[in-house]
Amino acid sequence: MLALLRTVTVFDSVPQKQNRVRCGSNLSPAPSATKMDDRETSDSPTDSQREEELQMDAPPPRGTVSPFSKLGAMMRIRNKYQALKRRRLEQGGGASAMGRPSLRSTSPEVFTFDPALAEANAVPPHRRLKKKRKSRVLFPNDSRKFLPVAERSRAKPFLILLSVIVFLQVYNAIENLDDHVLRYDLESLEKTLRREVFGQQAAMTNLLEHLYDYLSTYAHNKPLAVSLNGPTGVGKSHLGRILARHFHSVVGEQLVVQYFAMHHCPLGEEAGQCARDLLSRVGEVVTQAEAEEKIPILIFDEVEHMHQGLLDTLHGLLQPGQNNEYLNAVYLLISSLGDAQITKHVLQNSSSTSRGQLGRDLGPLLRRSLEKHHPLWAEVDIVPLSLLEKSHVMDCFLDEMTREGFYPDRPHIERLAEEISYYSAEGVQFSQNGCKQVVAKVNLL
Repeated sequence: MLALLRTVTVFDSVPQKQNRVRCGSNLSPAPSATKMDDRETSDSPTDSQREEELQMDAPPPRGTVSPFSKLGAMMRIRNKYQALKRRRLEQGGGASAMGRPSLRSTSPEVFTFDPALAEANAVPPHRRLKKKRKSRVLFPNDSRKFLPVAERSRAKPFLILLSVIVFLQVYNAIENLDDHVLRYDLESLEKTLRREVFGQQAAMTNLLEHLYDYLSTYAHNKPLAVSLNGPTGVGKSHLGRILARHFHSVVGEQLVVQYFAMHHCPLGEEAGQCARDLLSRVGEVVTQAEAEEKIPILIFDEVEHMHQGLLDTLHGLLQPGQNNEYLNAVYLLISSLGDAQITKHVLQNSSSTSRGQLGRDLGPLLRRSLEKHHPLWAEVDIVPLSLLEKSHVMDCFLDEMTREGFYPDRPHIERLAEEISYYSAEGVQFSQNGCKQVVAKVNLL
């Protein structure tokens, strides 16, 4: 350092005295220098930097280069850097103490190797909002691509199983219906009725429909009651005998009851005892039928001659609120009640188009009339039998003569048919007594 000072002293000239004084002032801790530093540090960083740049850009005096001027410039730069550093630290500490972020300085950035200061001056970059990437379904390269299958409901197999069970039950019920119908052989009964009963096709069809519907199943909530009403000689009793004969061979004689009012209870004073006997007989039959899982047939003929007690007993047997064995039974009531209304209706509607609707039109009229006789007929299905025409009477003669062994001569049959009394309506002849006199006339041959 002493050698350097000596060299500088030799080469200094009079014009460089001002520079030496300036440099010396930088080296010595004079009060004026301290005041200058304080004033410079109190200035804003922008003003001090501008003064420094002007001084550094000012060209040195021509022909002289003083090392003290360079040293003084370096000292000034160092002092200003330290002052700027302290100011930034103070501003940063005050901002953090107030809970506010420090203001970004407008002074130019200064390179430094201090990592703490670099981190303090560093401005955090703006955070980029990351987009949520949708999950994608990846498939192997060697397989076909399918959409993901939704989870199947666990109730679907049970629903399919329930449908199968219901289908099997319905199918079994249909098979049972066929079995019940086959057990009673109603097809054979239908053929017999159409062959042996003349002039009552509409009534036979109505009766068979009731039997088919009721006998197709074994469980019922009410017994079947059918009332066969018609004038004298139209084949009511004959129909009852055919039904009894058929069901004797199908369900057995013990389960078929034929009750004739004039034969089983002829005296009026025994009506109470007849009612008790009838009730006991019906109880025995239905109990046996329940044990054999069959439906009994009870045929009551000549109902118009029944006493009030017997009608009350029958009315009680047809009620739905009874034991199960009494609900599975078929009651056929044969009577001539309402014959006058049937005759009048047939004669007034003697055309072929209206004769097929006899049961449909006459049934409600007969019901209102028979309900006045006894409430029993409010519980039954009424099947009216029509008057027989002359052709039907001739068929009765032919059948009876064949049965008795006579030769069926057509002229002879017509001559016998002429001896019967008839009603005439619109060119059609209806027998007044049906086929009731046929047997008596054939026996006279």
